Amino acid sequence: MATISYCRLSEINKNEIISLMNCPQVGRLLPLLTEPFNDEICEGFVETKEQLWAEHGYGPKAVLIDGQFAGWGGLQAEEGEVDFALILHPSYWGYGRQIYADFLHDAFHRMEVPSITILFPPTRTNQRAISRLGFISDGMMEVDGHQFHRYRLMNPNLKAY
Repeated sequence: MATISYCRLSEINKNEIISLMNCPQVGRLLPLLTEPFNDEICEGFVETKEQLWAEHGYGPKAVLIDGQFAGWGGLQAEEGEVDFALILHPSYWGYGRQIYADFLHDAFHRMEVPSITILFPPTRTNQRAISRLGFISDGMMEVDGHQFHRYRLMNPNLKAY
C-alpha cells in the first residue's frame, strides 16, 4: 500500500509542478490553463497558493505518494466558500478518493466548515462520480470568464438549525 503525505507547494521543485501542469491529460481538465505553464507562471501560481495560506490559514498542498510528487490539491478559499480541488498526474489518478477523504476529514472535523464546494467545468464528463460522494448541484459559477458547475457537500457533523 502506498504512503500518501502532504507538504506545501513551495517545498516542491518547480520543474515538477511545471511538468504536471503541462501534461496533456491534466491540461484537458483545466480550462483556466490557457497557455503553457512556464517558470514565470509557476512562480506566480505557487505565490498565489501560499497567499491563501497567509490569508486564510489553509490552502492547497502538494501531494506526495511514496515520497514522489503526484500533484496538488486541498481546500482553498473561493469567493467566501471552502472549495476542494485536486490535480493529480495521470499515473496517480487511482489515489484520488483516498486523498479526497483526507481533505474531507480536515474540512469537516478540524476546520468544522459547514460545507465544501467543488467546481467542475462543463466539459468534465464524470460529474456523476461527485454525486455518488454526496455532492449536490449548487448552480453555475464564473471564474476568470469561464463557467463552472458548482457542487456542494454539507458537513454531516453540524446540525442544521
